[in-house]
Amino acid sequence: MEETQILYRIFSRLAVALGVLNGLTLKEAKKLVRQQIKDHPFEKEIKVLINAVDKDEHENIEQLLDKTILVCEELGSNRNYITLETILEQIAATISNGHNQEEYKYTNSIVERFKKEITLINKKIPLPPLFNMFMETRSLLEWSSIYCFYPFIPKRIKGNGKPVLLIPPYLGDDFSTSFVRKYLQSLGFTTYKWELGFNMVKAHYIPRLEEKLHDIYQQHQEKVSIVGWSGGGIFAKIIANRHPDQVEQILTIGSPIWGVMDMKTPVYGLLEFFRGKSLKERNERFLAELEPIPNVPVTCIYTKTDGLVPWKHCVEAATSRKNIKNIEVFGSHSGMGANVSVLLVTANMLSANIQGKKIRDVGSNIERFLYPNFWNKARKAFKTKKPIVQVIK
Repeated sequence: MEETQILYRIFSRLAVALGVLNGLTLKEAKKLVRQQIKDHPFEKEIKVLINAVDKDEHENIEQLLDKTILVCEELGSNRNYITLETILEQIAATISNGHNQEEYKYTNSIVERFKKEITLINKKIPLPPLFNMFMETRSLLEWSSIYCFYPFIPKRIKGNGKPVLLIPPYLGDDFSTSFVRKYLQSLGFTTYKWELGFNMVKAHYIPRLEEKLHDIYQQHQEKVSIVGWSGGGIFAKIIANRHPDQVEQILTIGSPIWGVMDMKTPVYGLLEFFRGKSLKERNERFLAELEPIPNVPVTCIYTKTDGLVPWKHCVEAATSRKNIKNIEVFGSHSGMGANVSVLLVTANMLSANIQGKKIRDVGSNIERFLYPNFWNKARKAFKTKKPIVQVIK
């Protein structure tokens, strides 16, 4: 929340100034901005910052815009900036609704300049560190050790026959998702393979996946959850964007689900070799469908030690809605299909979203120790000298 406060303190001033610039009183502008954050997970904290704006600064809106962009640059690339873009767009749209758009050219230019600068900032996500790439070799250990760990994985969740479609990673087939499927089946979920051979992440898979989704939907007469690992998550998001009426939720595992056109990855050259031509040239329309956030619950599982995909591309804008969750795990990219913590999160989140429950943490028992979130809270508790148990509650 610290970084959020730094950013939203200056952004709140910019957003209020945008309202006042167009004829609203300070009180009216603050009310309008508050309305745009009603689904924000930090709504209460941000309202305090908005209420703290006590003067008209519309004459300094250029400086406020520059300062907000500077803070974003200093904080670094972040998918959550899309929430800021949306807030400014909605303020501009509300103010100009029913009026001649020519009168609001300057207002719209402020919004467009902000979006342009954010796009440039988010293009600066670097390659995974060389150490992470080297550590991908541990996936061999992860895949071999899962046979020992699997019998001891807790099975508390009840799947109740709910349908789940699993999509494998790039260059993977249905064997890649075998442990995830096996675990979900043991909990009572009804799982479905993708059955399209090796996933080469090509657009021509989409019509067949749409047909499969429709068949499962018709068979169960209820919405289908989709789980995609790596390149499989790309398809999960696109299908959810196209068919939100048939998709219960999507869960991505180490999947690059935004900014893929500019993503830097050590396997980029390999991708182009297999495809025969530039990814940008061939898949521009296909990958453009990744940018919108589907109107279904979204869970993104990622690891900051990913050696193949920059982890920032694997998280969604959790500040845009309350049913979007990013969960960090320990592990390699290549080993996520055989990662105990991934299996647990997948089952927990599938069940929680289907039942409409809110999960504050990943698991409530001994498996909490498997997740970076637990240790981050433990470190904060140590620094503030609070008991760990109290912080986790």
